[in-house]
Amino acid sequence: MAKDKIIGAIVMIVGILIAIIYTLGSVVDLYMEAVLGIAGGIDLTNWFFELDLLSWELMVVLPMWLLVILISIIAIWIGYSMLTTPAPVPLEELEEELAAEEAEE
Repeated sequence: MAKDKIIGAIVMIVGILIAIIYTLGSVVDLYMEAVLGIAGGIDLTNWFFELDLLSWELMVVLPMWLLVILISIIAIWIGYSMLTTPAPVPLEELEEELAAEEAEE
C-alpha cells in the first residue's frame, strides 16, 4: 500500500473516532445529565419535554458539536479520497508514450 493511502486511512479513522468520541462526550452526556437530573431516572416517554431547550449548556454544546462534526466529515472525506484515488502515472511513462506516438506519425 502506498504511503498516501496509509495516510488517507489514518485521516479517515481519526475523523471517525473524533466524531464518535465528541458526540458521546458532549451531546449524549448532556442528554443523559438532563434526563437523569430532571427525571431522577431514565424515562424515555417524556424525555423531550423534560429537556430545558433554552439552557446555556445546550446553546454552547450544540454549535460546537456541529462544528466538530463538520470538520470530522471533511477529514473523513479527504481520507476516503486519498484512500480510493489511484496513484498518478509517473512522468517518465507519459513522456515515453508521447515519444512513441510521435514516432508512429
